[in-house]
Amino acid sequence: MTVTLGYATAVKGCADLDGQLAELAAAGVDPRRIFTDRTAGSADKMRAGLLALLSYARSGDVVVVVALDRLGRSVAEVTKTVADLTRRGITLRCLRNGLDTATSTGRIVADVLTDLAGLDAVSTTEVRP
Repeated sequence: MTVTLGYATAVKGCADLDGQLAELAAAGVDPRRIFTDRTAGSADKMRAGLLALLSYARSGDVVVVVALDRLGRSVAEVTKTVADLTRRGITLRCLRNGLDTATSTGRIVADVLTDLAGLDAVSTTEVRP
């Protein structure tokens, strides 16, 4: 059974989270299946909502976010998250830019992001003189 899940995150005290929740609900995501994080702005804090979403999602599920940048605080983190979802057979839909990995174009974009995540993994394990 396919389950549609949502994820929203915003800096603590910012009203942006409410806007994201409204956009996700308007896109058909059940509010009870939306995972959220309110961060204090520190890049080193763990995002429990994102970790819970990634733990809960199964192959065949759909993860909906308002924008791709919600999936991480850096390009490396976003590409790794997209690569993880793709590898696990989880569809990703981004509302603002139209990315949908259920489409052929979306799969190509996800493949490129997955390749970039792989490059980042290689560059961090290289031994530098």
